[in-house]
Amino acid sequence: MSDEPSGALKLLEEAGAVLTGHFQYASGRHGDTYIEKFRLLEKPRVTEALCSQLADHFRELRPDLVVGPTTGGILLAHETAKHLGEGINAYFAERREDGGRYIGRGFAVEPGQSVLVVDDVLTTGGSVRDTLDAVVESGGTPIGVGLVVDRTNGATSFGELETFACLEIDVASYSPDDCALCAEGIELTLT
Repeated sequence: MSDEPSGALKLLEEAGAVLTGHFQYASGRHGDTYIEKFRLLEKPRVTEALCSQLADHFRELRPDLVVGPTTGGILLAHETAKHLGEGINAYFAERREDGGRYIGRGFAVEPGQSVLVVDDVLTTGGSVRDTLDAVVESGGTPIGVGLVVDRTNGATSFGELETFACLEIDVASYSPDDCALCAEGIELTLT
């Protein structure tokens, strides 16, 4: 991992969000680096600094609304909207019982409203894609995707949408059958 000009790596390390060891990710794959988003989100100063970077990057696109997926995206949407300025609301996309996400709780997306989607740690892009779908289903127009950390090092695309991450890293992962850490007998931590 190399530090980005934004200083995001340093902020995440100071927050205790960059963990090393032997981890099993939600996908079932193993790796030696894990970004613990909740160490980031528990530190308002760090969350504020990173959301300010997201807002600064997307300001020229003039979003009308910021939407994030539950859970971490709620805080990020709120903080990013705050940095974008007065009149920018923050909504969140909840999980549907049958899969996907929706914008509920009385939130109203105006037809054609420009929407910035934000999320914490991108691994597969599933939460972001579901949130983009929810925005479109609600009548909004996605204009960009802002991420705190992109674990795919820019390899995940959201079509023509402007995508920006405060930190892009390449976190290698392995099948449990091919994991050198398992072969060495290093204790496994489930994430």
